[in-house]
Amino acid sequence: MLLHKKALFNPQGETDIRRGKILGGNPTNLNDFNHLKYPWTSQWYRQAMNNFWIPEEINLAQDLKDYQHLDPAEKSAYNKILSFLIFLDSLQTANLPRLTEYVTLSELCLCLNIQTFQESVHSQSYSYMLDSIVSPAERMEILYQWKDDAHLLARNTFIGNLYNEFQEKQDDVTFVKVLMANYILEGIYFYSGFSFFYNLSRQGRMPGSAQEIRYINRDENTHLWLFRSLITELKAEEPQLFTPELEAELLAMLQEGVRQEIAWGQYVIGDKVSGLNSRMLSDYIQYLGNLRWQSLGYAPYDPAHTHEPPSMAWVAQYADANLVKTDFFEARSTAYAKSTALIDDL
Repeated sequence: MLLHKKALFNPQGETDIRRGKILGGNPTNLNDFNHLKYPWTSQWYRQAMNNFWIPEEINLAQDLKDYQHLDPAEKSAYNKILSFLIFLDSLQTANLPRLTEYVTLSELCLCLNIQTFQESVHSQSYSYMLDSIVSPAERMEILYQWKDDAHLLARNTFIGNLYNEFQEKQDDVTFVKVLMANYILEGIYFYSGFSFFYNLSRQGRMPGSAQEIRYINRDENTHLWLFRSLITELKAEEPQLFTPELEAELLAMLQEGVRQEIAWGQYVIGDKVSGLNSRMLSDYIQYLGNLRWQSLGYAPYDPAHTHEPPSMAWVAQYADANLVKTDFFEARSTAYAKSTALIDDL
């Protein structure tokens, strides 16, 4: 089914929420927070709002000192991972508004709009990290490493081409695939990099960078929750879309994302960084791939990796942005969350 951009002003739009649809509906585009087809969007919206944070409120003075003492492999990993993260979150910022042109439930568009804002904050955070730690010349080199580093370019190309496909072909199948691409990005693509920053933190180094990543990771968990819900709700609304052929293609996409994340971890971290190694990263990413697929309602595709590897159990603790960390000089908590987090079964 071809998709059409919804009308912006639509007095003849449907007001009965029971008749609302994710795709192909007839919305008025009124933001009504009390009448929602999918009540979970209210919980998601409030959690995302409560996650608000400002990158510059995290002190990176110690990181500037620590960076000078990282060994060459650690510096290289730090730089390449930031280059990768800032590009993909920039791409997300540009991609998400494209989806809202075709989503015909206002509550879902509200959620996607907040995610767009948060992706902008993530890009700002990475830029702040670079501004605080490296010279202006090094900053520019790191920002555009993806143009010259074949590994970085290949990683960005996989997701970028999936996003471009929807730019060129707006139909329901391609829409499902771009949802899956977002799900892979949010749930698989960043985790070798996040683990690297947490590994430095557990060694007492680069604490501010790790805290920035914690807040980003918390946002990404809500984004993952959103896209999981979008896919599963669309599957319930339009079951004929999810043919065995499409489901096999979605699984192949996820498996390719897992393969690329493992290869990336081996390239930037491998066995060169104290506290991490290739086997730990591979086991962890394969476990995440199974977990993401199961969260969509399917059986695990890799029974050998259905449990969190004990060697990476520390990641979940370091990823908890709500651990209270106090700035001694300001004597205030830097944990911003104001409400109970969404239950994370992802």
